[in-house]
Amino acid sequence: MAVATRPPKRHESIATWRWGDRVAFALCWAAGIGLCLIAALIVGYMAIRGIQYLKPTLLWSHPSGEVDQSKSGGFLDPILGTVLLTIIGIGIATPIAVATAVWVVEYGRPSWLARAVESGIEVVAGTPDIVLAIFGLALFQQGLFGWMSFTAEGGAVFGRSFLTAGAMMSLIALPMVYGNTREGLQAIPRHVREASYGLGKTRIATIRRVLLPAVKPNISTGAALGMGRIAGDTAIVVVLLGATLRLESEGSVPGANVLKGTGSTLTSYVYNNSPAGEGNAAEKAYAAAFVLLLVVVALNFAVDLLARRGAQTGLEGTRLGAGR
Repeated sequence: MAVATRPPKRHESIATWRWGDRVAFALCWAAGIGLCLIAALIVGYMAIRGIQYLKPTLLWSHPSGEVDQSKSGGFLDPILGTVLLTIIGIGIATPIAVATAVWVVEYGRPSWLARAVESGIEVVAGTPDIVLAIFGLALFQQGLFGWMSFTAEGGAVFGRSFLTAGAMMSLIALPMVYGNTREGLQAIPRHVREASYGLGKTRIATIRRVLLPAVKPNISTGAALGMGRIAGDTAIVVVLLGATLRLESEGSVPGANVLKGTGSTLTSYVYNNSPAGEGNAAEKAYAAAFVLLLVVVALNFAVDLLARRGAQTGLEGTRLGAGR
């Protein structure tokens, strides 16, 4: 009986390629190296200028109440505003995006509605941030949403608060969480679902005990990318948060008064103190921009780490034998 043998491996050499392929290969290398150099230049420049002006007192001191920020004050309030707005935005976006992705992939009926949902998410992903901000301001100034922001004595709704800004920020992060979750669910082999059904699990139990644990790295990756987008946005902060240098609370209920109040983030602080703004504190703008860059770089490293862990663990997080 003849035994099939594999053909010997051929070691290709670039010298054997056509000239067009060689040029395309060289351009690919040049594009990759060029992007790395651009990223290194941005990080290096901001690191040099940021470390030069960054002082520990800037991190825990409040901005001064004056327009001119060059004399005193730090950017503690913008840091707190960035953290608070990011938590609100991703806290709203993640459950909605995950639930939508599960419904589209695992159910998707009626099909026309599933296609409409995906098209709607694509439209939201492609909508400019300033358009979302203007739409949010027009929406949250309605009396129905008066509980979310400051209401004037005459009954007029202010429409600006951390709640309203966070709600619109969630639209920025939602497409990323949805896309990563959907791709993770679609990548799970069908036999995994069939094995769960064979053990007597219902579809909802399979989703809860098998599929969602398997796509946790995808959800985390999408959430980290979404947080990076939220932390780096400026338009929604200016329109819906007021971009006030200090956190201004509204109301007397502890905790809720901060959520209904206005404030700023690192992005708006950097713009206000840049040469294009009115703060007249370019040194503080460089320092705040460096802190913001560190946050974004840390989130990018977290995304890479989560992606690597997800590739290594695969479906190890599933629990086919777990109870319903």
